[in-house]
Amino acid sequence: MPGELLVVPRPGLSVQTLRSQGAEPQEALPRGLLRVKVPVGQEEAKAQALLRAGAQYVQPNYLYRPLRTPNDPLYPSQRPYLNGLVGLEAAWDRSTGRGCPPLIAVLDTGIFPHEDFAVSKYVPQGVNLDVAADDPDPTDGQRPDWDSYGHGLAVASVLGADTNNGRGIAGVTWGGYVIPIKVFQDGIKDASTWDIAKGLDLAGTLGVKVINLSLGALGQSDNVLASAVARVRAGGAVVVAASGNKGTPGVYFPANLPGVIAVGAVAGDKTRAGFSSYGPELSLVAPGVDLLVAFPGFSSYGLESGTSFASPIVAGVVALYMSKYASERRVWPTPDQVYQCLIRTAEDLGPPGRDDEYGFGLVRADRVMADTTYCFP
Repeated sequence: MPGELLVVPRPGLSVQTLRSQGAEPQEALPRGLLRVKVPVGQEEAKAQALLRAGAQYVQPNYLYRPLRTPNDPLYPSQRPYLNGLVGLEAAWDRSTGRGCPPLIAVLDTGIFPHEDFAVSKYVPQGVNLDVAADDPDPTDGQRPDWDSYGHGLAVASVLGADTNNGRGIAGVTWGGYVIPIKVFQDGIKDASTWDIAKGLDLAGTLGVKVINLSLGALGQSDNVLASAVARVRAGGAVVVAASGNKGTPGVYFPANLPGVIAVGAVAGDKTRAGFSSYGPELSLVAPGVDLLVAFPGFSSYGLESGTSFASPIVAGVVALYMSKYASERRVWPTPDQVYQCLIRTAEDLGPPGRDDEYGFGLVRADRVMADTTYCFP
């Protein structure tokens, strides 16, 4: 509270002495705690004067806010990892991404119609969002016997499920404009360099600011795709990618590219998930074990594990940060600014400092949205 202090006086410190130091008592609480008024802007100076005059203890009268909790009925099942690990409720209290939402692209298998991914889904007219088939419809057509069936919907729902709508799950962003860009052909388990590069270039053309890549390959060196990633980053887009699910040293390509935020997975106890690939290129980790996601079927949900689902948590935090930054500063932060913000506010895990299994640590949305040193200087 501007112009207020809380004071514990020592025995014998009179009201007259308090007033002589410019502090006007307002009310008392048990154990002698006093709330006093001081001139606005002089709180620190008056606190020091009161200590010199005989106060035992002085502190500001801090302000606290209720944490924003969405009304989605399945959110309590998500709360242990979205809030308990990542601190999203405190972050949402500062911004839900609705003020100035960035365009977010999910390059994946495509999506299915779903009750909880409708408002956040953005399908611009006249754009071939299915770049693999040069078709405007990004709906996933893969059969249930394929491993990647519904992968794109699940990833998109982690990042941007319609939130606080009284149904289903909560997404990391509440008001994100998520563009599904389908880079996998129906019935094919692998996406080609050509199609992923086309998807990246399309994202750049549309002005996307956050790109999630929950895909990759181990041991690749792909100059065409590396150039496409560099182009969208030069255009101001932040690229977030999954580290891979082999569980051994070696971050997958394209997550291991310079400038890409490479995301590994941790379990609920903050230990590296056994499947999470790691190495010197790893940037951050996020929850990735038994996450509740949208499944194919208009009102279906289920559990998924993998770095594919840790990555969109980080992408969502990036979107929240960029939205708040742009709302306040009237300019988008650069990809390098975003990277520094996230790694400097991460919760260090494993050995002190950056390490290969956890990178710079666990992404912390609450710290990102409140930090005034690296995120909002």
